[in-house]
Amino acid sequence: MPVYNASCWLDECLQAILHQDFTGSMELSVYDDASTDDSKEVVEGWREKLETRGISMVISGHNSAQPRGVGYAKNKAVSQSSGQYLCFQDADDVMLPQRVRLQYEASVLRPTNSLIGCGVRRVPEGSTERYTRWINLITQDQLMTQVYTSHGPSVVMPTWFCSRNWFQQVGPFNEGGKGVPEDLLFFYQSLRQGGGVARVDQCLLVYRYHEKAATHSVLEETIWNLRVDFLQERVLSQWERFTIWNAGKQGRKLYRSLSPANQKKVKAFCDVDENKIQKGFYTYEDSKERPKPKIPVLHFKDASSPFIICVKLDMTGGVLEENLNSLQLREGVDYYHFN
Repeated sequence: MPVYNASCWLDECLQAILHQDFTGSMELSVYDDASTDDSKEVVEGWREKLETRGISMVISGHNSAQPRGVGYAKNKAVSQSSGQYLCFQDADDVMLPQRVRLQYEASVLRPTNSLIGCGVRRVPEGSTERYTRWINLITQDQLMTQVYTSHGPSVVMPTWFCSRNWFQQVGPFNEGGKGVPEDLLFFYQSLRQGGGVARVDQCLLVYRYHEKAATHSVLEETIWNLRVDFLQERVLSQWERFTIWNAGKQGRKLYRSLSPANQKKVKAFCDVDENKIQKGFYTYEDSKERPKPKIPVLHFKDASSPFIICVKLDMTGGVLEENLNSLQLREGVDYYHFN
């Protein structure tokens, strides 16, 4: 558990760790990343209760002028710990009593290269509704196919549970500090190395949304570039030609972000908007090529797979999903979601 100025959340967080119903041996490893509040004292104040319950504690930190970032603090917390399995916990979130037990049981049943997540309840209620639905409802197959969307890792970092061996093989976390999506970088690296992803389909974590969360320091553009690179590496490198589903802003932005070699693979854009379809073409004005590339814009029924879907999930009242089903397309084979 990395900690940075989390004093106001810590009592609730540590109380929940105390109440875990797991009966095996547990250790809590906390690294304080130069907090300027009394976080370290609050954690220290729980030592006796936790150790009486049989949970050993390792607490350390630094008090430099500046925090070194979440990646650094997580790496320190891992390296000073000794468990065979790692359960990641954010200081502002709250575990349900069965979290460690159920994720441990799931880990034991799966290959050791798995990242195991769980369902979450978001507080305050109603914050990030679409994101929360996505976390909880995508299928086991979609945990592997929907890794390119703007939502980030398909099992969210505060719910991760994995073997120490796998962490050491994939990691450590990037220590670039503020503005670095260390969880997404680790997640992609895990997948590159053949890692699996699974989710315990029960709500085991209260996942808090607030303005001070570290995730807000990461620029959307940083995430976009990482996603495009990963999509090109994992999917587009395997395809000879493909269609971008969305002739609007997002689809065109994806096209412009691709390497010249992958731009040449785009056979068409497709859409449902008659105005865009009537124009007939998208001209890539910024291209250095002469003549400038002109990409056909078709109605989706006239377009051919495979597709990269640049339409927001869960925003069309089921129309997008109906259109995909009408073409009898298989996710992960005939199309991937990018939005």
